Amino acid sequence: MKRIALTVLLALGTVTGMAGDYQSYYRDLPGGIAMQEPALPSIPDLAVGLTEFGGVGDGLTDNTAAFEKAVAALTKQGGGHLVVPAGIWLTGPIVLKDHIDLHLEKNAMILLTPERSAHLKNGKAVPGITASKRTDVSITGEGVIDGNGEWWRGVKRSKVSDTEWNAFKRMGGTVTPKGDLWYPFNINHFDNIADSYEAQEKMRTHLIRFTDCERVLVQGVTIQNSPKFHLVPQRCKEVTIDGVTVRCPWNAQNGDGIDLMQCRNVLIVDNTVDVGDDGICMKGGAGAEALKYGPCENILIVDNTVFHAHGGFVIGSEFSGGMYNIVVRNNTFSGTDTGLRFKSAPERGGKTGNLWISNIYMSDIQGEAVVFETTYADRPVGHDDAVAPESEAFLPDFRDIHISRVTCRDCRVGVKASGTLQMIHDIVLEDCLFFYTEEASRIDDPGMLQLRNVRFETYR
Repeated sequence: MKRIALTVLLALGTVTGMAGDYQSYYRDLPGGIAMQEPALPSIPDLAVGLTEFGGVGDGLTDNTAAFEKAVAALTKQGGGHLVVPAGIWLTGPIVLKDHIDLHLEKNAMILLTPERSAHLKNGKAVPGITASKRTDVSITGEGVIDGNGEWWRGVKRSKVSDTEWNAFKRMGGTVTPKGDLWYPFNINHFDNIADSYEAQEKMRTHLIRFTDCERVLVQGVTIQNSPKFHLVPQRCKEVTIDGVTVRCPWNAQNGDGIDLMQCRNVLIVDNTVDVGDDGICMKGGAGAEALKYGPCENILIVDNTVFHAHGGFVIGSEFSGGMYNIVVRNNTFSGTDTGLRFKSAPERGGKTGNLWISNIYMSDIQGEAVVFETTYADRPVGHDDAVAPESEAFLPDFRDIHISRVTCRDCRVGVKASGTLQMIHDIVLEDCLFFYTEEASRIDDPGMLQLRNVRFETYR
């Protein structure tokens, strides 16, 4: 194994070095919140190229073994940078280990193989890139990670044009008897991985997932076209997501952008999100099982732009572990279905505390600029009706939320809150301006929200 040229190491050092100066974001935090910037991964200076391990970036060669060999070689040396040069690097799942940085140079694309059987482990599909119970892991660079999601996702006829619908049918696949859904089942060129399109639809998985990791950095790359959620840190500590672009078709089912699941000490800064479901979303598990993993806590979300998404900033629907010490400020939402979205239901709910949201700029919001919803229900593709909760356990308890200096031009409804005082209370909106086209507000009980210097304007 050889060391890559000094210029490459210097470039890598510049990337990670720039990521380390986040102190300014943590000054003057509201509400007495005391947070520190997340610790960055410790990556040794050693750098190796994927081609040293047989990698070929021609878009045809399977590079799964090359990635595995490169990670193993770096692990023996105590870690380092795995450099992916310009090219199209077709591969199956990639597993990262301690002290390893997966670095994509400009014009490098990691393309997950559409051969779905290559993603199976013990009969289940695994994410494209994973790290589990690891320390000091990162994905950096200027390249693209593409999940080839169109080979996995069901498509609703109502969400696509005739041209798009015909393009999907040319891939083969299965159209339901009603003609309202297309599934990539019995598709051209590739075998099914389940006995029915319903079963195969449930096997969709995430593109990038970090589980139980500490000191994680994702910086600079473009993450796109996932089979399901795109970037999912779950139960992780010390996480930085900086300057990342996350994108997929607007109508991609379950195409969430960035989903934090019960993570602590996180910075999400200067990212661009344009996806088919929730944009930047906080999740905290559902029911009693979530309690042992704790809350999403000490989260700073700043200077991000969200274009299409079901919500720009979202909590829920499941957050039984709780949501505490979260600051969201200086973000732009343009073209999202909703702006600030708080959604949950019995059996999924938990408590929120010390949430501060300010300086949010919205335009062209399709529904509500701010919405609290406590009767949320999942409706997977192919299912018109959702199953109602069977008990009143784990009720949502949205409280201690402070929203200020929101400016929204064009939403249908300015502010909406659906539920009871037991589930929505002690929430303040102040110094906000909403330009609406249908209704200023729709609030079930006036005691839910305190509106202070909130202006609602519309056409005269």
